[in-house]
Amino acid sequence: MKKKFKLEDLDCANCAAKMEEAIKKIEGVNDAAVNFLAQKMTIDAVDERFDAIMEEVKAACAKVEPDCKILM
Repeated sequence: MKKKFKLEDLDCANCAAKMEEAIKKIEGVNDAAVNFLAQKMTIDAVDERFDAIMEEVKAACAKVEPDCKILM
């Protein structure tokens, strides 16, 4: 399943790259892209665990950029 999310308060391109790298390491994630300029994130992950994976994505993003919010 591939879904797009809007991001709020993502402050820098370096943080976006770190978030993308961390998300790609999560088990079940096929691909991820975090676009700093568009303030958007695309996640491609297995359907069966998508909700659980998104919880891990939120936690990974919070470690890199605590102020950034993923709008679902």
